[in-house]
Amino acid sequence: MRIAEDLKVTAIRTARGRVTGVATEAGEVRAEVVVNCAGMWAREVGGWANVTVPLHAAEHFYIVTQPIAGLHPVLPILRDADACSYFKEDTASCWWGGSSHGRSPGARVASPRPSPSISCPRTSGHIEPLFAAAMRRVPVLESAGVQVFFNGPESFTPDDRYLLGETPELRGMYVAAGFNSIGIQSAGGAGKVLADWIIDGHPPFDLWDVDIRRCAPFQRNRRYLRDRTVETLGLLYAMHWPFRQAETSRGVRKSALHDRLAAAGACFGEVAGFERANWFAAAGAEPRYEYSYGRQNWFDRSAYEHRAVREQVGLFDQSSFAKFVLQGRDAATVLGRICANDVDVPLGKVVYTSGSTSAAALRRTSR
Repeated sequence: MRIAEDLKVTAIRTARGRVTGVATEAGEVRAEVVVNCAGMWAREVGGWANVTVPLHAAEHFYIVTQPIAGLHPVLPILRDADACSYFKEDTASCWWGGSSHGRSPGARVASPRPSPSISCPRTSGHIEPLFAAAMRRVPVLESAGVQVFFNGPESFTPDDRYLLGETPELRGMYVAAGFNSIGIQSAGGAGKVLADWIIDGHPPFDLWDVDIRRCAPFQRNRRYLRDRTVETLGLLYAMHWPFRQAETSRGVRKSALHDRLAAAGACFGEVAGFERANWFAAAGAEPRYEYSYGRQNWFDRSAYEHRAVREQVGLFDQSSFAKFVLQGRDAATVLGRICANDVDVPLGKVVYTSGSTSAAALRRTSR
């Protein structure tokens, strides 16, 4: 095996829907597998091959103190969610980092360029209240000297989960990027599962939470990424409420029924960019989530909707659902093995059904 370091890659080569290698300053390199680990530049690198890698660079602050007496390497990493801070020992010094709630200046998007050392403007005004909270948690910071005050960009994704796996647009093209400040924490596991994925041709277990195939092409939009990154970065230390809905970059996709659903009091959530009616407010009430770890304000309204559909009639807007076209003389036979209902009906009819067989059975049938 040959490892070439500090070699600039300039293009990704493809043919017939597969990656075939890369172009470098030293010439062409043929390869059946290419892994995009370009960090905050992974979006641009993916764009060379028209692959969607939605991530954006944002500011991230940290401070390293002068050595502190009694600070031992066996101390665990401390994370204080109320102070939006983390603390760790580093060669007898304390390493502190933090970010704030909401759309704060600390979430401003950086515009990095490839360089041996990358930093953003060091504006202390934003981190002063954060560091004050950190000193209340770890009082020794109040008297410790500052060795390093750094503001550097990191890459973040629209949903605050990283991007891993083979891209849907190009076979043999893998991505490991957008680690949202948990790259070191996730590095060993991410590297192992990605290696297994490449060797076996499938993930070793359910990794859909971070699978890049969950992303859609519209998420490459710069404005969408900037606004959503500001929001998700600001929520790193906020309360992670159940059913929380994104507030920024909304209205990307709307169904033909959207205006009528809104007029009926729909409270919309986002699914793959679509505005989906999650529940309907009572007449005169505002269709807005009131988050809680108990029953939320939509609980009774959801029960009302269930009863209405059971006892009367309901209309389901399925615009946000995925659509698949299956063609060929055996299409009905294959679907008959996958679906719980009989889908072999005359043209012009619609059948509601759910899948009943495994993906393995589908692969056997398709061959």
